[in-house]
Amino acid sequence: MYACEGHIPELAGERVLLRRLTEEDAPDMLRCWSDPDTRKFIELPPMQADADAAALIAWLNALSEEEETLRWGIELTGSGRVIGSCGLNQWQLAGAYRGEFGCELASDCQGQGYMSEAAGLAMRFAFQEMGLNRIEAFVQPGNDRALRLFERLGYAREGVLREYRHTSAGYVDAVVFSMLKRDWSYRKGEVG
Repeated sequence: MYACEGHIPELAGERVLLRRLTEEDAPDMLRCWSDPDTRKFIELPPMQADADAAALIAWLNALSEEEETLRWGIELTGSGRVIGSCGLNQWQLAGAYRGEFGCELASDCQGQGYMSEAAGLAMRFAFQEMGLNRIEAFVQPGNDRALRLFERLGYAREGVLREYRHTSAGYVDAVVFSMLKRDWSYRKGEVG
């Protein structure tokens, strides 16, 4: 059975590299996490300085040691610039074999296919290396970019969980998406 044990592997694509976030990535992630367009649909603590982003990076990395979260920084290949993050949250292996995909991307990099590539790398790792059977995504209605992302990736739209999360704006719904390993394999041409 898969165990992260704090190891966040590098996953290389054509245009992005998924890798462990480090304290040196704090300035890039501060720009991403403090961007009003990026923050609109995610709940994050207020961030004013690199130290705030560095603290969140350290917390995310610590969660990987506790088998709670596997979070990658999304680096533009060859540039060293981290433009966001993505990962699997609250995965369960025994008895469920599922995890929740979450992501955010700097607004100046949205609409260019970077998150599609990053999500594809994460899906492959989840199904082939972790042994997950199901990946879920919960998207707030109105987050049109995320809704289109999961539809484009081939996730099945399962429905709406009413007042699923409590945010600073109150209770909000969540549109539920899922990708099953068999569906992913079929899309990749691995089964007939």
